Amino acid sequence: MMPFIRKPYTLIAGVDEVGRGPLVGDVVTAAVILDPNNPIIGLADSKKISEKKRDLLYPEIIEKALAWSIGRASVAEIDELNILHATMLAMQRAVAGLSIKPEYVYIDGNRCPQLSVPSEAVIKGDSLVAEISAASIIAKVTRDKEMVELDNQYPDYGFAKHKGYPTKEHLAQLVQLGATPFHRKSFKPVQQALIATQQG
Repeated sequence: MMPFIRKPYTLIAGVDEVGRGPLVGDVVTAAVILDPNNPIIGLADSKKISEKKRDLLYPEIIEKALAWSIGRASVAEIDELNILHATMLAMQRAVAGLSIKPEYVYIDGNRCPQLSVPSEAVIKGDSLVAEISAASIIAKVTRDKEMVELDNQYPDYGFAKHKGYPTKEHLAQLVQLGATPFHRKSFKPVQQALIATQQG
């Protein structure tokens, strides 16, 4: 794999997503342009730092970034388009929502959505590009909060704990209680649960 070499631009946006794997809720993306003159210490892949650390970094990113934006694709869009295309759409929305147009965009992963500015996919970008790390933290904190809110609405599913991912507990609750309107009906475990509920 080629070593990552950063492009010599000032206005670089990093984009990351959270929520491709869960069975419930929107896929959430974020785009962030950091201020080179106002660095943020401790940025890293959101999955590799504690919830407490993420919650501390989130307001700092929002305060210090030159621009940031959330993009999302709804459960209906995920079911209609499939998760990959819905994620690309959410990424386009995040970049389009930035108050400053970036000169270049780094996307976490191995593919880029179609954008009006030059872009590059960076594998493990959330560990290599500070802007992507910041985007991953914004997206993760945003989506996790939404899962806690959903848990208040549907307290029996454990959303605050598993954040919608297909854990053993979540799958068991899905079979027992059926799907909520926020479950992704195109995902196999949800389909199986719906069939089991109808048969039961």
